[in-house]
Amino acid sequence: MFQMAIDQTGALPVEASASGDVLFDLGLMFSTGRDGIVDFVAAHKWFNLAALKGRVDAIQLRRELAEQMSADEIALAQREARAWMTAH
Repeated sequence: MFQMAIDQTGALPVEASASGDVLFDLGLMFSTGRDGIVDFVAAHKWFNLAALKGRVDAIQLRRELAEQMSADEIALAQREARAWMTAH
C-alpha cells in the first residue's frame, strides 16, 4: 500500500467559524490515518471541538479513542483543544 508523509507546515489553519462537520472530519482523518498520519491526540482534540459545535456522534468516537490513550495523551489533547478555542 502506498503511504507518504504530508508536510503540514503550509496547511491553512482551521478557522474558528469551522462547522462541527469540518472539525469532525479532521477527527476522522487523524484517527484513521486517512491522509497518512494517525494521531490520536489530534483526533481526540478535533472530536472534542466537533462535539462542542454540536456533533453528538463525535462524543462516542472521542470516548473510543480515550480507551486507547494514556492519561497524559488525553490531557494533552484537552489542552490543545482549549488552546485552539482560546486562539479562535
